[in-house]
Amino acid sequence: MAALTLALAGCSGEEAGPTPKAGGSAATPDALATKLRAYTADTCFTAPAKQVPKGCEKYVTELGGSVGMVRQLAGPKHPELNTLADSLDKNVAAYRGPHCENVTTPGNPCSQALTNLANTLRDVKQAVDTQVTTG
Repeated sequence: MAALTLALAGCSGEEAGPTPKAGGSAATPDALATKLRAYTADTCFTAPAKQVPKGCEKYVTELGGSVGMVRQLAGPKHPELNTLADSLDKNVAAYRGPHCENVTTPGNPCSQALTNLANTLRDVKQAVDTQVTTG
């Protein structure tokens, strides 16, 4: 019983490290445009067919995490962003489905999934950049 008490005492709610802020990233056109600029600088975007699919796992995970931001920005003024978010989500799934995160040589279907992601990302970036400049 004493061991259980000691173990539970270690779980007093005081965890090491910073406490995450509630809400995550704000879905503003400027914030998303900044993320998209970073993604489009990645070699998984600039030369997707030449990449070892396993090496693009973080890039794909980041893109998958941005789908929600794209949807938030869509709203009634920018419904095309919902269609692009659907495409982005579908292409992330096309990478994950055949476990491209474990594939160590370029080739189908993983290289095609990365190429499709790059094309969709280009379209999303163009739409968001337009939204930033026109409001």
